[in-house]
Amino acid sequence: MLHRRDLAELEAWESISSESNASYTLYTPEEVIFGANTGYVLTPEAIIGPYWVKGELIRKNVTETQIGVPMHLDMQFVDISTCKPIPQLMIDIWSANATGVYSGVGSGEGGLDTSFLRGVQMSDRDGVVQFDTIFPGHYTERATHEHVTSHVNSTLLPNGTYTGGTVTHIGQLFFEESLKHKIEATYPYDQNTQAYTTNDDDEGSIAANATTAAYDPFPEWLMLSDQLSDGLLMWISIGVNMSANYDSDAIFAASWTADGGVANPNFSYSGTLP
Repeated sequence: MLHRRDLAELEAWESISSESNASYTLYTPEEVIFGANTGYVLTPEAIIGPYWVKGELIRKNVTETQIGVPMHLDMQFVDISTCKPIPQLMIDIWSANATGVYSGVGSGEGGLDTSFLRGVQMSDRDGVVQFDTIFPGHYTERATHEHVTSHVNSTLLPNGTYTGGTVTHIGQLFFEESLKHKIEATYPYDQNTQAYTTNDDDEGSIAANATTAAYDPFPEWLMLSDQLSDGLLMWISIGVNMSANYDSDAIFAASWTADGGVANPNFSYSGTLP
């Protein structure tokens, strides 16, 4: 349920531009990008959604053949109990493509044997992971978002995937409206026929629930040139409670295997928050 305070907190962060005036490039060291952070707060949990695929490929570039505005996403994961970076944390991301379609699942989406815009990286000694993807597209009733989960004590497999571990965070990243409107006016986002939803009107108040007075759900960003087609650099710090266990909330729609995607026969999605 949306409380007025939740919406007010979301609107407060929306009133502050997330666009950075820093002169960062793709070659700026992560120590510089995250070095100014001196305090960390717990990042709120979010629903995992109906499109999580378990055991995706470990890779930095998840774009495959998808067309869209390139998005270079840097995330730093920090233990809120120690305010120290978390190394060797397995980070899983996934999103819809420019026209609002997910890979890895059926039911009108991209199909079980597709894997675009999905991937996993292990955090380095500074708790940082970096992904090359595209800016997500929107779909009906949902504000534009990027899914993120973290897993501790996972095991790397020889086939370039992982298994096991405990889910310590289930989150979603959101984006300011002014940036979304710029991108929505470009191809192929302008071919998306699904209804557009603002952050304030996000289904189930997911965007508002992902916000607190202390936590800003919008990554900082900058354009890498004066052309959107050259891409965006985005970065955000995520505070994690490392004693948390959200395994029961990490409901997977399918699994990625050596033979492709396999639907979860026991999949049932409730849409409730952890």
